Amino acid sequence: MGYRLLLYLHVLSAVMSIGPFFLLIPMLGRLRTAEGRELEAYIGSFRFAARMAKHAGHVLVASGVLLALIGGYSWLTPWLDATVIVLVASLLFLARAFSPHLLVLTSPSPDQSREDALRRLRRSVWIYLALLLLMLWFMVAKPALW
Repeated sequence: MGYRLLLYLHVLSAVMSIGPFFLLIPMLGRLRTAEGRELEAYIGSFRFAARMAKHAGHVLVASGVLLALIGGYSWLTPWLDATVIVLVASLLFLARAFSPHLLVLTSPSPDQSREDALRRLRRSVWIYLALLLLMLWFMVAKPALW
């Protein structure tokens, strides 16, 4: 019972880490013309998604470590190692993926145009989603990589 509850918590935190970023994709187009309160609302959504991903990520990592320990998985299991490698990459990426571009949208910079900030923001969303979905695939498929 404890293992299943922990597994449910792990899956739920994965959904909470990945899901909000799919909602941001349609907002990227709307950011191109948004001004004032509308712009603030969209930027608030991006910040909320990043914060939620961070906090859900804490639960995801903690529950994942416990599942590995309780489940008897070796830390040398290829899919587990690959997941940890991609996790570290995603954490490093998330640390600077969104804030600088959102800042340009709220306070225009002579160094970066709004279109450039939106292009970089779009790219950041897709890269982060790819990293999260790769980790999800490792955990679900458990491939024998080496």
